[in-house]
Formats: sequence, structure tokens, C-alpha cells
Amino acid sequence: MSKSSFLGADTIALHSGYQPESDHGSRAVPIYQTTSYVFDSVDEASALFNVEQGGHIYSRITNPTVAVLEQRLAALEGGAGAICTASGMSALFVTFFSLCSAGDHIVSAAQIYGSTVTLLKHTLKRFNIDCTFVDINDQDALADAIQDNTKLVFCESIGNPGLAVSNLPAIADTAHLQGIPLVVDATFATPYLNNPIQHGADVVVHSVTKWIGGHGVAIGGVVIDGGNFDWLKSGRFPTLTQPYEPFHGMNFWEEFGPSALAMRIRCESMRDIGAAMTPHNAFLLLQGLETLNLRMQQHVTNAQAMVSWLQEQDAVAWVNHPDIEPDQHTQTLFPKGAGSMLTFGVKGGRSAGAAFINALQLSSNLANVGDSRTLVLHPGSTTHSRLSETDLVAAGISADLIRVSVGIETLKDIKSDFGLGLRAAAKVAAAQIAQMEA
Repeated sequence: MSKSSFLGADTIALHSGYQPESDHGSRAVPIYQTTSYVFDSVDEASALFNVEQGGHIYSRITNPTVAVLEQRLAALEGGAGAICTASGMSALFVTFFSLCSAGDHIVSAAQIYGSTVTLLKHTLKRFNIDCTFVDINDQDALADAIQDNTKLVFCESIGNPGLAVSNLPAIADTAHLQGIPLVVDATFATPYLNNPIQHGADVVVHSVTKWIGGHGVAIGGVVIDGGNFDWLKSGRFPTLTQPYEPFHGMNFWEEFGPSALAMRIRCESMRDIGAAMTPHNAFLLLQGLETLNLRMQQHVTNAQAMVSWLQEQDAVAWVNHPDIEPDQHTQTLFPKGAGSMLTFGVKGGRSAGAAFINALQLSSNLANVGDSRTLVLHPGSTTHSRLSETDLVAAGISADLIRVSVGIETLKDIKSDFGLGLRAAAKVAAAQIAQMEA
């Protein structure tokens, strides 16, 4: 790990991975908008292609701008290495693809993002990789679900959209007892609120599109290799511990040790699948990362205030946020607050919820979270619409659930906007009651 790992988080976000270049002295990280790189010699080219020395060949595999973002995110999470990808979903795919082969098995939390459910339940099924979904905090159920061919346990640190907090230390202990790693999607937490590797996770994934980018202008993902898991010991991971024919029989564990997974993703998935982050997107995401800690403080403050305010509104049936009567592991994992996502339902069900969303003027109805602006969505008809009724229940999604990503606007303005929506919802609910009484 670089010396930046010993710096504070605010300093890492601003400085890690880059010093002003000698030729021009650019203080900002330059955008290396190039497909490829000139080799000094045939010998250097050969060494780069055979992973005998570090450097850049082609921007599908590595890029100097992207590399700065990778180093900063690895340092913030306390990982041994990081690989940035084209999106959060591609980060998940290359992680699963690198650890699993045909005939393998994954155990996953049930309360996760809808597209991740589809990836695990349907897409990977085409590759003969199965998945069992469980209540991830039920340690007995988790242990029972692990099979001889299980290659990883997966969860979200805060579930999307149900907001269930995963008890990471307990989950990690259960997984490690059976010789398998814990992979955590920590998008909803960000490195500011929680570092899963410190609590037993082995691999951390983010959609950096969200709070890390923070401004809704660039899509990207990252896989962070914790560097603590012994891939050899359990004998379950031939992709990392047996010779890899395309690179002359290279053994990633022997060659790279703690960074074995990151290097496998680099050498195989980035090269062969090509889910690369563009240098321009990396530049935009770096701008967001530099102010992450400042923004997250305001996000959390606003979210906690909106939770209290919504609980007082007559038109609101229920409100959900992990900081409402938090259990012990939530308090331990999220001492700064459990994020800026909340969910709630309005009286009158789905139709009243639709009226709420349609009446908003400041908040945006769109399929994203983690923007500086307040965002709302009805997951049951959008992000999770492909799930069956059974899967929706398992994911903690009711018909009236409204998902809110609380922004950093002036708090009174968010309340005023939601007031418009709640008045519209109340009219629909009143009309429903009148119709029933007629």
C-alpha cells in the first residue's frame, strides 16, 4: 500500500496516487484521453504484455487517469488494490466471474438491488453458476446455505431499497469458517460512513456513479481487493491458485499474493471483457471524490432531519431508516449515521404514492441515488419491477414504498417540496375513503 494509506481520509481523497507532473506541473489530475501508449523498445513492450513490469499498454486495461482513482479508492477503503470498471454492475460481474466457474455457487442476501438479483438469479444461471438467497443476518440460515461448491457470500452493507444493515463481522465470521470470502457492495455507505474491510469483508464493490461521483454526470464502478483472504488455504479458488494458460501458466496467488484477485480481474476481465472506465469519466469521478466527506456530512444531516419530519406528517403511513431505533451492529458499523437513503409509504397506497411523486417540483423522479440533489423513485414499478411478488416481499419492497435519496439542498426547501407531494397524496387517499363509504 502507498504511504497515502497513512494519511487522513480527506487528504487521501485529494492527493493519493498523483503528484504534479514534472513536464507541465498540472495540479489537477490530467485526462489521459488516449487509447494506447508508445513503448520505448520491443523488450519493454514484451515485458508489459507478460506482466513482468508495470505500465500502460491499452486503456481498456489501464489508464493513468483511471489509475489515480483506483489508488485513492483502495487507500480510502484500506485495500491492497482496486480495479475501476465501466459501471457498478460490471464491477459485480467481473468479481463473480473471477471467483466462480461453471458448476459453482454463490450465497447472497435477499434484500439487494433488483439488477443484482437478476444478475445472480438469471444471468449467471446461463453460465451454470447458481445462487441461494437468504436472510443475511440469520447466521444459521447463512451457514446452512453454504455448499461445497460455494465460492463467496455476497451482501450490501445497507440493502437497496429495504435499507437492512448487514451485520458484517458476523457474516464474515460465518463465511470464513467455511473458507470462503465475503464480498460487500458498499455503495449506500461510501468509505466516509463505513469501511467493510475493517469489519471482515474481503472484497468491496462500489457503484462510484452514486455518492462518490455525487453529481450524476458519470457512470463507473470499482472492485477493491482487501488483500487479507488466503485464496490458497481452502482449495476452492483455482482461478487464483492454479496456472492461467493465457499468461504462460502464471499463478496469480504465487505471483501477486494479496493483490491476486485484483490482478486476475485486470488480466482477464478487463482484457477479455473490456468493461473499462473511460479516462474522462475517471476525471469527473475524481472531482466528486475530492468533496465526498463534506457532502456526506450534509447528506446524513438532511436525511436524519427528513426522517423526523416525515414521521410527524399525517399523510405518511410509515418511515424506514437504519437510524430509527438502530440495533447494536448498526450503531457499531455506522457511528456517523447510516446513510442518506430513506423509504416511506403514504396513506392510500401505490396510487397515492404516485400522486406524491408527480406533484414534486424540486426533487427528481429518476433511476439513480447518491446525487447531490434529492431523488425519488417507486422501486416496485421500476428498479425492482422484474421481480416476482415473492421476490419483492423477500426484498422488503411493498407496493407503497417510495425510495428517497436525500440531497444536500437547503433542508426547508426539501420539506416544502415534500409538502406539495404529501398534500397531493392526501387528496388521493381521501378520495379512496369517500369512494369506499359511498
